[in-house]
This record gives sequence, C-alpha cells and structure tokens, in this order.
Amino acid sequence: MITFEGAAKHYPDGTVAVAGLDLTVATGRTTVFVGPSGSGKTTSLRMINRMVEPTSGTVRIDGHDIRGQDPAVLRRSIGYVIQQAGLFPHRTVLDNIATVPLLLGWRRGRARARAAELMELVGLESSQGRRYPHQLSGGQQQRVGVARALAADPPVLLMDEPFSAVDPVVRASLQDELLRLQKELRKTIVFVTHDIDEAVRLGDRIAVFRPGGVLAQYDAPERLLAAPVDDFVESFIGYDRGVRRLSFFPARDLALDDGGVFEEEDRVERARTALEATGVPWALVVARDRTPLGWVSDRQLAEAPTGVVLGGLDLAPYGHTFNVATDSLRAALDAAVLSPAGRAVGVDEDGCVVGFVSQDDLGAAIWSVSE
Repeated sequence: MITFEGAAKHYPDGTVAVAGLDLTVATGRTTVFVGPSGSGKTTSLRMINRMVEPTSGTVRIDGHDIRGQDPAVLRRSIGYVIQQAGLFPHRTVLDNIATVPLLLGWRRGRARARAAELMELVGLESSQGRRYPHQLSGGQQQRVGVARALAADPPVLLMDEPFSAVDPVVRASLQDELLRLQKELRKTIVFVTHDIDEAVRLGDRIAVFRPGGVLAQYDAPERLLAAPVDDFVESFIGYDRGVRRLSFFPARDLALDDGGVFEEEDRVERARTALEATGVPWALVVARDRTPLGWVSDRQLAEAPTGVVLGGLDLAPYGHTFNVATDSLRAALDAAVLSPAGRAVGVDEDGCVVGFVSQDDLGAAIWSVSE
C-alpha cells in the first residue's frame, strides 16, 4: 500500500506542482493518475521513488516513510517504466532486462535466466534477446521496458505514460498485455496518463488531478463516469462518458435473436417466409461453420428468384462482431451502430454466430442498467 499524507511539492519560484496530496494506493491494484499537463500527476508518481523529494508531507510504502530509505536502494526495489522505454542502447535486450538484478548482486547466469523468462512473459521471442534496442519496433521496446521493470520482482511498479509514444494499434496491444500481466502478477501499479480512455480501461481506481496539482476526484472508473464531482472533472472526462460507462456492463445477458440466422446454402424462399412471419427486415447469412458472412434484406429476398441460395446474393457487410461471453454493452452498441442492418452480431469464443441484437433491444438493455 502506498499512502500520500499531505504530500506537496513547491518550487522556489512559487510554482506549486502538487498541493497537499492525500491518497491511498491499494496493494495489488492499478491506480491511474490522470489529468491535463501541469496537474502534478507525474510529480506525484516520482515522489514515490524519490526522484522528486516532497517539500512537505510524507509518502509511505507499507507504512514506512520513504525518506528513511537510501534513494538508490529504494529505486532498485521499485519497477519503473517511462515513455519510449529508456533502454540502454549499447546493451542487448537480455542485458537491458537483467540490469536491476545485476545491480542487486545476482549472478549473471541467474539474472539472464530471469530476463529470458520475462521476455516470454511479456510476449517477446527468445531470439530477440540478442538484439539491441534500435533493432526493435517501438512496441517491442516498451515490452522490454516492462520486462526490465519486473526483473527483480518488485512489489510496486511505476509507469509514467509508457504507451503514449506508440501508434494506437500497438498501444491497444500493450494495454491488453498489461491487463494480462496484472491479472497474473497482482502488482501495486501507479500508472500516469493524460488519456481518460486509457485510465478507464486500465485502472481499478482513477485519481483525476486539476491544474495546480490538486486532486479533484479519486474513484473507481465506473463511479467516476457516473458521478463526476464537478464541472472540471465532467469536462475532462468528456461528453461521451455515458458510452464509456457501458464498458462496465457485460453483454452476456443480452437476449439474442437466432431465428433470423440462415446458412449460405439455404434458399431465399426459406428466409423470405421466416422474415415475413416475424416482421424482421434483415437476415444474417452464415457459413457452414456458423461464422458470419453478411446481411440480406427483406427487399432483396422479395426480389430474388425462387431457388437461389442465400450465399449467391450480394450480401451487405456485417460490420464487426462482439464476443457474447467476454465483451461489454459498449462493444455490442459499437457493433450495432457500424452494422448496415442496425444489428450487432454476437459470436462465441470460436467466432461462431450465437445470434444478433437490434439497436432497439440494446437501447432497452442500456436503459435497464442505467436506472
């Protein structure tokens, strides 16, 4: 557990970086510091490992005042990941990861074995251990940075905007990797970002800082989105906070329609009769293995010659699917909005269609969880 008790940082020119911060970071959880530039979030993080010394107040780790420890010893006991990884360019990937264990006096063989183990853990190939940082992509370098921070198995991991320098696709992949690692390792993580979407996705708790280093709100992501404490927090979160909040409600309870699903070998008259009976304007066509192929409208079916199979028609794209077991209402809503049929296609873990849900039914489900 990390505890800030009136921790402040004032500079001689009168600048207040952090103003009397009182906050507790729970053990084994991810706490995200978020806020605009100049709000003190990075300064607060750096006070934990004494890269910034508080002007007043205290910071404690598991009840121990960090000022009672030698700064170098303290830093070796805390994992630290920064933007663009900060790797040593003249060392191989394996030796970069082994840095802290070697500083702690581990034998080289043991340190390298630990580094190889961590490469696998963060999704790097063993052959990449002999490469140098410049021979890796930005995302791979960040994975090395995370592995290096974990090398000595520290209980606390500090991450200062670690994914902000990579493209959105790589960033999403790294976020997934961090969520997977945290589920397995349960470290006490303090993560700094300026991106509220990243904060909501990664954080068990989110601390929103306002300019001047003042803590505006400290809450669970769902609570933060549902009830911002003031106009500043509401403005920082953004106008679409209601949509973001849907990420916390599972899609598995949705009632899916599987009566409007037909295989590509089915003839148009079978689908036409079914749609006429139900009044549903779209049929979903799937392959033999139940993977989705596309939509066909009741108008197309009415105009198609008798005897033609559905797979021979010009199918409308299905957009993208959502996983019924693991995705959220937000994912289902996104799939429905992007579908030309206005319906979200739900699939199982193997990508096979379970059924679909209309925007109207999604709206009813969203209304029920919002009450």
